[in-house]
Amino acid sequence: MLIRGQKFNGLIEPIKRYSIKVKCKPEESPSSVKPTPIQIKPDSNALIGETPLTDKFGRFHSYLRISLTEKCNLRCQYCMPLEGVPLTPASHLLTSEEIIRITQAFAELGVDKIRLTGGEPTMRKDLIPIIEGIGNVSGIQQIGMTSNGVALHGKLDKLIQAGLSKLNLSIDTLHESKYEFLARRPGFKNVWKTIDKAEHLFDMLKLNCVVMRQFNLDEVVDFVELTQDRKLDIRFIEFMPFGGNDYALKKFVPYKEMLGKIIEKFGEVERLQDHPNDTSKAYKIKGSKGQFGFITSMSEHFCGTCNRLRVTADGNLKVCLHGNAEVSLRDAIRSGTNTKDLQNIIGQAVYKKKAKHAGNFIN
Repeated sequence: MLIRGQKFNGLIEPIKRYSIKVKCKPEESPSSVKPTPIQIKPDSNALIGETPLTDKFGRFHSYLRISLTEKCNLRCQYCMPLEGVPLTPASHLLTSEEIIRITQAFAELGVDKIRLTGGEPTMRKDLIPIIEGIGNVSGIQQIGMTSNGVALHGKLDKLIQAGLSKLNLSIDTLHESKYEFLARRPGFKNVWKTIDKAEHLFDMLKLNCVVMRQFNLDEVVDFVELTQDRKLDIRFIEFMPFGGNDYALKKFVPYKEMLGKIIEKFGEVERLQDHPNDTSKAYKIKGSKGQFGFITSMSEHFCGTCNRLRVTADGNLKVCLHGNAEVSLRDAIRSGTNTKDLQNIIGQAVYKKKAKHAGNFIN
């Protein structure tokens, strides 16, 4: 097994071997896709579902992901270019008060789970007050956060005191050199300091790993080996090419191929019972403390049981995490919209959600 922090033979040759740059056309890159406005009627008699958070396919949405910032302290190759992306002016981003108000509106409709994302959420200076404010909203039972962990170690205790109850950390490799090549920034040791500390502060710490052919597919078994004596939930995420170009598709690894490598190494694995609305197919090695799973957005989508909505850092409601249809809750709030009418806007948008996201499936 790879020793954490071990370097592979230099960096110049591996850069050639492990190149993963996604060569999208400008209009296909995630930073340049223009949102499609969701058409909303101003009157309260507009068509909505059985409840405002129920879409036309009967899916009830109880989970809201809120992006706190577009900024990130890494430049991961599959996420953004080296020079970064144009940022939305600060005045266009949601304030902490607006985030709390939006949370309250959703909570009154039945949302009980919030996840804070980015960008990198730890770059938001008012992160702790935001978590405290969300925690004071009636009906919210869980506050989670997804982070790269680079700047999180020293903040963990205060964040938990503020109300953070779940944590996902993103790490795609166990090699320090590969990490710095992929992220284009240092930070590997900081991430592991965070992992080592967080493992003892949360019931089951989740580690998210995007798997890419010719980059980290060979590390899947090493990640799983960590679960044998550590209470970790390793979640292997299928790489999602943007725009469907052939170059990016070559990096895609279906979860069954990953699972096959794990079974080849460890023998029989135990399939765990899925919970309602789970996005991960969960497994474990017999006798292990932790578990592992696969998020199969590409090969076996889970749209039929989706209960997730997203609010972007600039206040747009996205009813599908992988779609570009949006409606601005920020503009509604800043124009003086009351809570009932805001919830009507939310209900109309949710009702228009499609049966499944398009353009990202592998047959």
